[in-house]
Amino acid sequence: MVMDKVWLVTGASSGFGRAIAEAAIAAGDVVVGAARRTDALDGLVAAHPDQMEALRLDVTDTAAVEAAVKDVVARHGRIDVLVNNAGRTHVGAFEETTDAELRALFDVHVFGPAALVRAVLPHMRDRRSGAIVQMSSMGGQLSFAGFSAYSGTKFALEGMSEGLADEVAEYGIKVLIVEPGAFRTSLFEGARAGMSADSGVYAKVGETRTLVSGGDGAQPGDPAKAAALVLAALDAERTPLRLPLGDDGVTAVLGHLDQVREDVTAWEERTRATAFDG
Repeated sequence: MVMDKVWLVTGASSGFGRAIAEAAIAAGDVVVGAARRTDALDGLVAAHPDQMEALRLDVTDTAAVEAAVKDVVARHGRIDVLVNNAGRTHVGAFEETTDAELRALFDVHVFGPAALVRAVLPHMRDRRSGAIVQMSSMGGQLSFAGFSAYSGTKFALEGMSEGLADEVAEYGIKVLIVEPGAFRTSLFEGARAGMSADSGVYAKVGETRTLVSGGDGAQPGDPAKAAALVLAALDAERTPLRLPLGDDGVTAVLGHLDQVREDVTAWEERTRATAFDG
């Protein structure tokens, strides 16, 4: 008999987190949805009391993270899938992004997920199974004006996750890095989109600010379809390490890879010839 999976999903109150929670419930699984404000999950909990529960958690509180994981394992016996989804966007020129803003982004996008991974891994290793889903972005593969800080955190998350995947594969644990393009989540909502102070010096950053401030609700991507694909990727015999999502996301990532190859090959002969003579 195949047991239902137990999911721990952060940022489960909206966007991809909620869509993944709903998809897991539809698959017959049990979901512990973590959020700073759990009232947004009341309806989902009421509709699926045997499969859904809400957990108040701020992922930047690393002490609370460890306690939360222990609590979930004590009550459910295991965590089969961890989804590190909690996050927010941020727009600002590199020069104008403050140290405090940058550290806050790293807390939620890097140190929080790292704490959760460290907390769940001993249990997954003991069972020699499990999956870790890292919600990144196409901005974890490429960046442009205004997104230097945001992409910096996602690049860090992806680099850590790639090394992690190599470490845990022998224990039967999968790592999936999800790289969405523009999906209709609450990421661009005015109250959630962080903005550094704007001096007006960088015109391209201004264009990005306009894109973000006017883009909420018009994104082409459907979070429900994205969530279904995440579940399918996890169930696949060969789960990919990276899963770009959306026509825009796939196009952007492939275009960026082409640019990287072009840069490398243009200088390849000279860069290969940098060893000591003889």
